[in-house]
Amino acid sequence: MSASVITIGSALSFALAAASLLAFASAPAGDKKVVVRDAWGEEVTVHGYDDEKLDEKWFVHDPERPQPPRAEAEKIRPNLHAQPPEGAIVLFDGSDLEAWKGGAWAIGDGFMEVRRGGIETIEHFSSCRLHIEWASPKEVRGEGQGRGNSGVFFFGRYEIQVLDSWKNATYADGMAASLYGQRPPDFNAAVEPGEWNSYDIEFHAPVFDDDGAVTKPARVTVIWNGVKVHDNVELIGATSHRRKASYSRHGTKGPISLQDHGDPVRFRNIWVAPLAE
Repeated sequence: MSASVITIGSALSFALAAASLLAFASAPAGDKKVVVRDAWGEEVTVHGYDDEKLDEKWFVHDPERPQPPRAEAEKIRPNLHAQPPEGAIVLFDGSDLEAWKGGAWAIGDGFMEVRRGGIETIEHFSSCRLHIEWASPKEVRGEGQGRGNSGVFFFGRYEIQVLDSWKNATYADGMAASLYGQRPPDFNAAVEPGEWNSYDIEFHAPVFDDDGAVTKPARVTVIWNGVKVHDNVELIGATSHRRKASYSRHGTKGPISLQDHGDPVRFRNIWVAPLAE
């Protein structure tokens, strides 16, 4: 299906991207590969790292962290074409990118497709409910983190991972619907490559005191294709690659961002409903 490229501003330079690249460049060698069983019970080789402690049990991107079990087939019901409730703000209805800035993404038949540079919403939000639908490429290329990779960020820094996780081995805290680098989803609810996924996310923003210390961590609930995979989980900080997440004070509102990770992931039907705290 053809798609036209729409340039909507200069490419974003997310703080996350810079921090991740710096961390990657300076990180000590800690590559590790292990053989584990995936959600389908098959033996697979997972590439990860063992050079940064996450907690007493796991490393960040630990390949030995168990792969989440496969959700029951009858429970995997993508919430497609969900209608926004009263008071919600439509961020993408398939027609244009007027609610976004940055990057140069393509518009197809009711969807947008990652091309060059991340994008973020012009309007900023605090705690909210977000509905978003996404599809990894039908033609499978690459593996692990190099296959259908993108991400949904709140405040431009708290990521819910987007990844083709249909029989695609990667570290558990980096698969689809993971709180990247922090916590895997409770279940693997992936659909096949090229099919549409849904995320219904309830995000509660963190609160900081006057000295910049976090007094109330961010919390998130994620429903992936109809399956609850995170239930009011506390985030330990802003997303980072190969480094333990931590908080730094920021404003009470921030953008919702979509990541360019080099893969032509598609998004559609995006709306947000602000929450009163």
